[in-house]
Amino acid sequence: MKAGIERVLESPAERIEPLAAMAATLFRPMGVDGVLARTPLYESVVEGLSSLISRLREPGTEILRFPPVMSRRDLEKSGYLKSFPNLLGCVCALHGTEAEIRGAADCDETGGDWTDSVTPADLVLTPAACYPLYPLAAAAGPVPEAGLSFDVACDCFRHEPSRHLDRLQSFRMREYVCIGSAQQVMEFRERWIARGRQLAGELGLTRAIMPASDPFFGRTGQVMAVSQLQQSLKFELLVPVRSSEEPTACMSFNYHRDHFAMIWGLRGAAGEVVHTGCVAFGLDRLALAMFATHGLNVEHWPALVRAALRHAA
Repeated sequence: MKAGIERVLESPAERIEPLAAMAATLFRPMGVDGVLARTPLYESVVEGLSSLISRLREPGTEILRFPPVMSRRDLEKSGYLKSFPNLLGCVCALHGTEAEIRGAADCDETGGDWTDSVTPADLVLTPAACYPLYPLAAAAGPVPEAGLSFDVACDCFRHEPSRHLDRLQSFRMREYVCIGSAQQVMEFRERWIARGRQLAGELGLTRAIMPASDPFFGRTGQVMAVSQLQQSLKFELLVPVRSSEEPTACMSFNYHRDHFAMIWGLRGAAGEVVHTGCVAFGLDRLALAMFATHGLNVEHWPALVRAALRHAA
């Protein structure tokens, strides 16, 4: 097993409270699976997690916050449509003259379907917080010898409806991204694997850091997933949220090699192709893992955990 990777024994399943019993306290249903309104109790933990992650930010990191939508053309260029077409959400709108738009809208009152008249806009729902970053970084010019680091966050969307609370369609993602030489990116990932393990420990979470692959689509995607595993390009921090048998990925540690650099023309000062990598924090999954592990009463959580989230001890 690679340096910096360890497995921590999982807790017995009986220590994990049934998530269904917590749902009414943490969320309000919105009529669509995987899309939920969040209560103040739940949001207080998300805010604490975000603050904890911010305190770990490395010096010289540029902060960017993205909207929940991005350029459709940029996402197409990134290759997402080829790798994960089943997860993509496209923004559609009514286009045309005033009469055409009014006619489509009035269909709803006469029993028709107004959505028959919508056409795609130039936006898609952002599937991961780092996707809007790479064209911006490329437009800024050559990557300095010391590399670049970013702190990005976004409300993300992936079209995978589920009734499981740890698999939302709309969710918050926070990422630290490194752009630089292959060595710089690999060292960045190793640092964050260690920090991710430590962070989960401060939160009192049972965890396992294991090799993983992205959910590539179709038969070709299966080959890509095998290659990703063989090259050790992705690791995930797993927490037994719903069960010990099927733990939930709450963080991921990713090495993209030169994939995004080749697409966007990211180059160093001497014209060399750079590499990229990121560590992603699933804020909603981490928050849910906290409640699943420690219960609904935050005031009764372990003092060290409350201190990590800046709750009064």
